[in-house]
Amino acid sequence: MPYRTPEARFENLLEFPFAPQFVTVGDDLRMHYVDEGEGAPILCLHGEPTWAYLYRHMIPPLAEQHRVVVPDFIGFGRSDKFTAVDDYSFALHYETLAAFIEALDLTDVTLVVQDWGGLLGLAYAARQPERIARLVVLNTFLPTGEEEKSTAFLAWRRFVENTPDLPIGQVVRRGLADPDRLSDAAAAAYEAPFPTIESKAGAVAWPLLVPMAPGGPVSDAMRETRQKLAEWSKPAFVLFAPEDPILGGARDFFLNLLPTAREQPDVTIGDAGHFLQEEQGPTIARHVLEFVERTS
Repeated sequence: MPYRTPEARFENLLEFPFAPQFVTVGDDLRMHYVDEGEGAPILCLHGEPTWAYLYRHMIPPLAEQHRVVVPDFIGFGRSDKFTAVDDYSFALHYETLAAFIEALDLTDVTLVVQDWGGLLGLAYAARQPERIARLVVLNTFLPTGEEEKSTAFLAWRRFVENTPDLPIGQVVRRGLADPDRLSDAAAAAYEAPFPTIESKAGAVAWPLLVPMAPGGPVSDAMRETRQKLAEWSKPAFVLFAPEDPILGGARDFFLNLLPTAREQPDVTIGDAGHFLQEEQGPTIARHVLEFVERTS
């Protein structure tokens, strides 16, 4: 049986008043999501090692005009968790994401992705473009294992390999341009889903799934995703924080990959690091709303 974080861990979280919603996906796995507002959906996908809490500053402004859906991937947030690192795979996450979108019958989707949300969300968009109206690409990448890895990523991977009890709040704080922005209460909210070492297996797994050499299921999936997105004809908005030491340099990669990306304004998110939604959420939300309006 998968592990389920006790609901008491999610009581009275700072700045997170959203009612929990749940849907069953995959092999009887419970997946949590936030669902606020009405209208054409904006689907926001988190990355490592966060959960829907990362989007808390974006949900209210987006929900004034749209239905905002923010799921927790399996292994994160309020969603069910496996307790062994080996139980996690790209296929597990992709299939449960696809099942989630199908279960909610989301169409005409504005897809907002960051970090591992990009690997999975962009792979989905490439294969199911009929459900996706437009892309908003925050700091992420599509690694095939052929590219040179940054010093920051290699250090992060080594840290994860040697730290099964990941200090989640500390990881988020270190990923900010200004670590002092993250209060102790917010750091505790990021840590809330992970009360035990075993519950952190999904967070440990993601960095280790990044391909270090060509070949393998993730490498093959990312190569196919690149090929399909090179023919993407719908609107795409690349909205990066260049100060991110791990992924900030991937902005030009997406501007060159996505044929429609350069049709949008040349915008970057300043004064933000890897977790740009945490530091500049309202600003990002405003750019997303403007993008939807000019491409509708």
